[in-house]
Amino acid sequence: MTNSVMTNVVDMGRKPCSICICITKWIPVIFILSVVGWSYYAYVLELCIYTVESYVEKTIYLIFYHVILVLFIWSYYQTVMTPISRVPKQFRLSQPDQARFEATEESRLQLQLLDRHVAEHQLPVHNRTLAGAMRYCDKCRLVKPDRSHHCSVCGECVLKMDHHCPWVNNCIGFSNYKFFVLFLGYAFAYCIYIALTSLKYFIGFWRDGLEGMARFHILFLFFVAAMFGISLISLFSYHCYLVLRNQSTLETFRPPVFQSGPDKRGFSMGRYNNFCDVFGDTKLKWFLPLATSLGDGVVFPMRHQPPSSVSYGSTYDPTATPSTSLGDGAGRTRQSLGPDSDGLMGPKRRLDGDPGLAFSNSSSDMPEARSDVRLIVE
Repeated sequence: MTNSVMTNVVDMGRKPCSICICITKWIPVIFILSVVGWSYYAYVLELCIYTVESYVEKTIYLIFYHVILVLFIWSYYQTVMTPISRVPKQFRLSQPDQARFEATEESRLQLQLLDRHVAEHQLPVHNRTLAGAMRYCDKCRLVKPDRSHHCSVCGECVLKMDHHCPWVNNCIGFSNYKFFVLFLGYAFAYCIYIALTSLKYFIGFWRDGLEGMARFHILFLFFVAAMFGISLISLFSYHCYLVLRNQSTLETFRPPVFQSGPDKRGFSMGRYNNFCDVFGDTKLKWFLPLATSLGDGVVFPMRHQPPSSVSYGSTYDPTATPSTSLGDGAGRTRQSLGPDSDGLMGPKRRLDGDPGLAFSNSSSDMPEARSDVRLIVE
């Protein structure tokens, strides 16, 4: 049997397995949608239409219920369907460099290749491994941008990765973290609203009893809403805490390492600015599931001026012309923002300077390869 035939047989054997795995991944999403669909029937029909007698009470219940439901479903849809933030191609090694990188086993030469690639493409990379080496992904074959990590489920590196969530069948990162936080918040509000408005009818079930199937729907509706509400409050509170500290879930377990050492608060710029980094600088859009996060997932403001003297604009621009650093090293990085460049820092953090991304990566700024440091591939 030839190699091509063997390959086709293997591919045919793997295809059904891939389909089964793909279907399995959507089971949690289908479960959540099924619970929400049943809760809609139980709340709208069994509770509001058939059980509540006051027309004013029915109207108020239904109006607020549908407002919360729309925001909840909208946020969930955005979290599930938003594509993950992929690493720009400039971070990927060229084929000749990749071949040389894989051909050599000497860490010093590998470090030189990575440093040269960062310098040639002017990549804003400041995070390091614990050994002080450049972070490199051997699976994606690229230099990792700051705060990015490789997701084994998605099979690629994700910008500002927080975690992979099976309940949304998606990786939570830069592109959908705001949607995820809003989803948790509106899901919690949805559960609490149902539990509170159905409480007196739940109590009436035990006192006087309700007739028909409505009593079973109201009974389980209260229990399910209360159960999910209690489980969501801790998760939602935890991510609100992370937003205000400008940390990801992964960074709480493994703080980011800079050239000066590990710093779990290295990207924190104050609670208000941290909040704006995720929710944007337009207050009217803060609590709507719209893409308003500042920056591009590659360049981030930092508390301390990095040794490589980099001043940041709103987004990473590989065509930008190198210029002198504007960092003052006094608590946070001075920004180089133009008149209409609020993408990263917002209106309360505007400083005068040249527009766009500007940083220097001359040979004198690049760290020399150290023979006492081994490359650790993450």
